[in-house]
Amino acid sequence: MSQEAVPLQGGPAQPKGLLQQMEELMASLNADLSALDADLQSAGNTGSASAEEGGPTS
Repeated sequence: MSQEAVPLQGGPAQPKGLLQQMEELMASLNADLSALDADLQSAGNTGSASAEEGGPTS
């Protein structure tokens, strides 16, 4: 089994270390999750506001 790193997006010719690849992936994942969290919070705020203003009760 080879120890070479495989570039994910045709990056530089020099192979990246596994730690650097993981740090870049984690940074990208963190940015995506932050954007998703903001979207969900804004959707949740509008949804909970309409429910508190007299939505159907059981």
